Amino acid sequence: MRGYTYQGEAGTNVARARGIEIPMSPKKTYEVLNAIRGLPLERAETFLEEVVSLKRAVPFRRYNQETAHKKGIGPGRYPKKVAGQVLQILHNARENAEYEGLDSDLLFVKIAASARGRIRKASMPRAHGRATPWNEQTTNVEIVLVERKERG
Repeated sequence: MRGYTYQGEAGTNVARARGIEIPMSPKKTYEVLNAIRGLPLERAETFLEEVVSLKRAVPFRRYNQETAHKKGIGPGRYPKKVAGQVLQILHNARENAEYEGLDSDLLFVKIAASARGRIRKASMPRAHGRATPWNEQTTNVEIVLVERKERG
């Protein structure tokens, strides 16, 4: 994932932030970003804070095999680690928007994209001098906030 996927036109009200090679699951990140895409900034932050505090589950639409159903949403889980990291990136995007002079009350999440990052290779020692691969997946995340024309 080189650079931003969304460049935007000149003079538009756009704020961006991204996280590179964050040690978290790409599949869970995909589901969390699907849940916040299109939401106003305040609702997206509230949603992620509720996921971190285990009050609201994230609906799993794609990677949901053998996933228990949660009340009102169907198959879902509570990915605390991913929600916390995405919340931090969302705060960075908010700070970038305030730096650019955008009104934070009118911002919404236009683009929330993720891609698999580099795999951190390691090995775990086993019995009789053997070793097992113990690789850690990383994820690249990009969030783009856009200012709505008017409140509504």
